[in-house]
Amino acid sequence: MNCDCMAVPDFQTLMLPVLQYYGDKLEHTKQETINTLAVKLKLTKEEINDLLPSGNQYRYDNRVGWAITYLVKSGLLNRTSRGRYVITNRGLDVIKEKPEKINMKYLEKFPEYVEFKSFRREIEPKIDDSEISTPQEQLESSYLELRTQLSHDLLNRVMKSSPTFFEKLVVKLLVELGYGGSRIDAGQAIGRSGDDGIDGIIKEDKLGLDVVNIQAKRWEKSVGRPEIQAFAGSLEGQRSKKGVFITTSKFTPDAHEYVKRIEKKIVLIDGEQLTQLMIDHGVGVTEESRYIINKMDEDFFSDE
Repeated sequence: MNCDCMAVPDFQTLMLPVLQYYGDKLEHTKQETINTLAVKLKLTKEEINDLLPSGNQYRYDNRVGWAITYLVKSGLLNRTSRGRYVITNRGLDVIKEKPEKINMKYLEKFPEYVEFKSFRREIEPKIDDSEISTPQEQLESSYLELRTQLSHDLLNRVMKSSPTFFEKLVVKLLVELGYGGSRIDAGQAIGRSGDDGIDGIIKEDKLGLDVVNIQAKRWEKSVGRPEIQAFAGSLEGQRSKKGVFITTSKFTPDAHEYVKRIEKKIVLIDGEQLTQLMIDHGVGVTEESRYIINKMDEDFFSDE
């Protein structure tokens, strides 16, 4: 699910409402802060549930978390225990000042933040006062950009491949997805159709308790409803209820609408989805580098 992430305030804009929330001098958890501000800011369900590119965290949660981090690093909030915070006297003084906003420029008046900023400059790219992205958003955005470029390169390469190679690629991907039992079983089940596409029947699981009909076309033109309707008809002839249609191009809107209305279960995989699956399952790609992002283990320090 993707929303206009600009509708969700950036982490600098969130710093003032976060600090004001703690102005009651009570201890609050990070999650309480996230939930309360979402209501106050009148965020929609889509904005609240918008994920970072990795899909591992909500964008809004990430931004609130970083707003809290900068307030703590500046001595405006104090962490009392794991995930719990309370405002400091300095934080109360800031609220009394009634600033129009709190951003990284504003925080430079506090020596703790200046020290933190100096340390950050040594280990990560500089974020200026106009930057709306959190450090994690920047990292994930760069990752998404690299992945998108790789997807584009893969699709171009697949389009230049031979029908035989395309057949092998589909077989390998299906096996990596858990279909076909073994690569030999899958390879025997797939056969070329003669129209620059392939057709076949493959096991849905390793035991062969059910089968899935496959059609894959290495096309440049879009696949429309007539092709999907014909595929659905072939399922009927095979007394099959499940099918996967793969194309290197795209499906027309009426093709997508058609599969929603029929009884049979047909999954449509277009060129972009095909290459994303290839990346996710290591088909046609090799690992170049890996970065592990660690966070502090609070349990380790719990007995301190």
